[in-house]
Amino acid sequence: MRKRGKGYDPDFKREAVRLVLEEGYSISEVSRRLEVGRNSIGKWVRAVRKDDKKAFAEKEELTSDQKELKKLREEVRQLRMEREILKKATAFFAKEER
Repeated sequence: MRKRGKGYDPDFKREAVRLVLEEGYSISEVSRRLEVGRNSIGKWVRAVRKDDKKAFAEKEELTSDQKELKKLREEVRQLRMEREILKKATAFFAKEER
C-alpha cells in the first residue's frame, strides 16, 4: 500500500524519485503513472537532491517536552477556533435582538 496516514510511504517516495532521476522519466509522467500530484513528486526530487540521507527519514521520537508543546499548540488552536465561533455567534444574536 502506498499511502500511510496523511502521507506516502518513504519507499514509495524513493521509487518515484528513482524513476525521475535514474530512469529519466519526467515528473509529469511519473505523476500521471503513480496518480500523485506533480508538486509532490517535484518536492520529493528536490529533497533528495538537497540531502539524500535525510529526504525521507522517519520522524524521530519526540521528547516529553516536545510532546507537551505539541499538545499545548493543538489546544491553543482549538481554543482560538472556539473563540472565533463564539464571537460570530454573539454578533449574529446581537443583530437578531435589534
